[in-house]
Parts: sequence; C-alpha cells; structure tokens
Amino acid sequence: MKIRIALPAVLALLMTSVAWGQGGAAAPAAGKVAVINIQSAITGTSEGKQAAAELQSQFTPRQNELDNLRKQIDDLQNRLRNGATTLSDEEKARLQRQGESLTRVFQRKQQEMQDDANDAQRDVVDRIGRKMLEVIDKYSKENGYSVVFDISAQNTPVVYAANQNDITQDIVKLFDQAYPVKAAATPRPAAPKPAPAAKPQQ
Repeated sequence: MKIRIALPAVLALLMTSVAWGQGGAAAPAAGKVAVINIQSAITGTSEGKQAAAELQSQFTPRQNELDNLRKQIDDLQNRLRNGATTLSDEEKARLQRQGESLTRVFQRKQQEMQDDANDAQRDVVDRIGRKMLEVIDKYSKENGYSVVFDISAQNTPVVYAANQNDITQDIVKLFDQAYPVKAAATPRPAAPKPAPAAKPQQ
C-alpha cells in the first residue's frame, strides 16, 4: 500500500486558498506576489518524507492482512465456480456462508484502516503545515511579498504564474534548515489480529 500525505481541510483553512497581507493589512498595490504548491512543499520536506515512510511502515502489516483476507475470499469464490456441478448443495451453502463472513470482516477492517490512515495523515499535515506557515510568513516579509497564493488548492484563482514567482522549493529548503529531522527509530507496528482461515473442503 502506498501511503500518500493528502492536504486536509485544516490546511486549506489555514491558507484560506489565497494569502495574507503583511501584518494583516491589505496588500499594497505595488507589493510582490508569489505562488506556492503547499501540498508539494509539505511532502517535499525531509520531515514530510520521513513521516510518509513512517506511515508506510505503520500500515503495511494491516494492508498485508487485508491482502490475505482478499486471497481467501478469492479462493472460496474459485472453489464455488469450479465446483458448480460437483459440489453438494450443502457444501456450496457452507462455502457461500464462509465467503460472506470473510467479506464482512474484510470490509470492516478495510474501513478501519482507511479511517486510521486518514487520521494519521491529517495529524502529519497539520503538524508540518502549521510550522510551514510560519516559514512562509517570515520568508514573505523578508522578501517583500505581499500576497502568496496556494496553487495546490482546487479552487485557486491563479490561472498562470511565472516560474520565478513560485517559492515552493525555497520554502522547502528553509523549512528543512529550520526544522532538521532526526533519525527516527523503526516504529513497532501493532500485531494485526489473525484473519479467520478458510476451512478446508470436506
């Protein structure tokens, strides 16, 4: 499973899809304007890359459990198809019940993992995003930018921006300097609950 850090609503609210005037005042007409892809900036930082790797490690065992359940379900379906004319009605009913039970377990575990992954990603983006806004604010004031637009937002009003106005990589570099990452110990994921095994054909 590939864990990708998504841009949640909390960060969009922080950015308000446009930008801020320096000191909270209206942006002067002569002020410079910049754009940033805040989502790319977050995932491009060393902290963002480390967080993505940690999430990948954290949820891989649960994804493997789901893959195992899916294989068991597929095996049962194949047995039913291949034995359509040879299996007894009783055996067909037993395999059908077993497949339905495994499918319910699969769907429940899949939803639980998705919810947990979304929460974990939201926490990561919230943590990094709040620090990044401080970096953007400092950079903008020091370089005379009055407004910074987030072009990663779907409803961005920006339809064109020259490359020299894109400060994404500058912010990534400054963020990594301000918040260097430390080597993290390999997380110990919780052992997944054993999946119910398919019963052998009698």
